[in-house]
Amino acid sequence: MDASGKVVPFSFKRRDTGVDDVTIKVQYCGMCHTDLHFINNDWGITMYPLVPGHEITGVVTRVGTNVSGFRPGDRVGVGCIAASCLDCDHCRRSEENYCDKVTLTYNGIFWDGSVTYGGYSDMLVAHKRFLVRIPDSLPLDAAAPLLCAGITVYSPMKQHGMLLGEAGRSLGVVGLGGLGHVAVKFGKAFGLRVTVISTSPAKEREARESLKADDFVLSTDQKQMQAMARSLDYVIDTVSAQHSLGPILELLKVNGKLVLVAAPDKPVELPSFPLIFGKRTVSGSMTGGMKETQEMMDLCGKHNITCDIELVSTDRINEALARLARNDVRYRFVVDIAGNGSRL
Repeated sequence: MDASGKVVPFSFKRRDTGVDDVTIKVQYCGMCHTDLHFINNDWGITMYPLVPGHEITGVVTRVGTNVSGFRPGDRVGVGCIAASCLDCDHCRRSEENYCDKVTLTYNGIFWDGSVTYGGYSDMLVAHKRFLVRIPDSLPLDAAAPLLCAGITVYSPMKQHGMLLGEAGRSLGVVGLGGLGHVAVKFGKAFGLRVTVISTSPAKEREARESLKADDFVLSTDQKQMQAMARSLDYVIDTVSAQHSLGPILELLKVNGKLVLVAAPDKPVELPSFPLIFGKRTVSGSMTGGMKETQEMMDLCGKHNITCDIELVSTDRINEALARLARNDVRYRFVVDIAGNGSRL
């Protein structure tokens, strides 16, 4: 991937398997909206050539001499993080995602000074700290997006007490895409009453019938929004486009919590009155630490939670990226890296 925005074949060499490393044959890689932001340099930080992909699943082929937790043949995954300092307070609490020296799986600078390349590739070398084990009950393709979309919604849900199974608690999910549909699944699995909030009336049937959401609100319909005022304990906002938080905040009860998990390329609008008059809280959350990611993956194995995916061959990556830009996917593209006819 270069500045043209088109994915083309690119040959490069991975680092050798170090004493603390695990080498993986990549089987699948999810396609995240973040990939589009980096491809288009929306945030002004892209380093070309770019190899995207941070929802990676595959099979271990080799381990370093200091690695005891993994062995060849294990089913593993790599998410958004390739490295961190391993020594700060955040790293000691397994909040590696908030380390000042965190290195992303792609478009980051690794410990040796090299640029990191992601999972749109046939193999990967990862430090043992930044791998998770994929439960045998989960298919590798539908589990791949859990490594970003899954942990991105799971982490704030856990932090804010949404997964405690308290009777009568309600969750609103803004946006029914890659992140949103997983948030609905987590909410239902842990006994929350789930309302999907969307600008698209076509999403209502999907929300209610496919994902078993309890309610659906069309955010462009003032009457529907007013009818839901002060009805929700929590809201997770997964929308990556610029929008106002004011109408969404009005859906929260007093003391309600709104968590932003997407990254619009322009600032969102945050009016003060819905905050002040509802004693409401707005916070953000970015992916999750490694212990939390493994915990999330194990819970998905226990509750049989996977992502709804559309499998894409490597020669259709550009087509899928164009569809992703139009939000034309239900709900996550996954690239079949090791499939027959792969160009990688």
